[in-house]
Amino acid sequence: MTDPLGLITGPGSTGLPTAAREAGAARDGVDFGAVLKAEMARVNELQEAAQVAAEDFAAGRRDDIESVLFAARKADTAFKMLLQVRNKVLEAYEEVKQLRI
Repeated sequence: MTDPLGLITGPGSTGLPTAAREAGAARDGVDFGAVLKAEMARVNELQEAAQVAAEDFAAGRRDDIESVLFAARKADTAFKMLLQVRNKVLEAYEEVKQLRI
């Protein structure tokens, strides 16, 4: 019987399903710091775009309030997500810091 999903491990395997081994191998080349910096830059761009949209609306250069609200909501959601990632990283750091070696 074959294992098309990779859920059954055979002798000499790492104990991880095939899909998990492949996913781990794919992630080895990714730098978490670089990804985090890129996402922080993206959040900053969204916040700047929302600010420009609000200023344009206030100055009368734009008359569609929906796009202004959408840009503000998008920037707010991205910031909240980034804040949650930061909180999780800090929690993990605190947990690792309390480990006894």
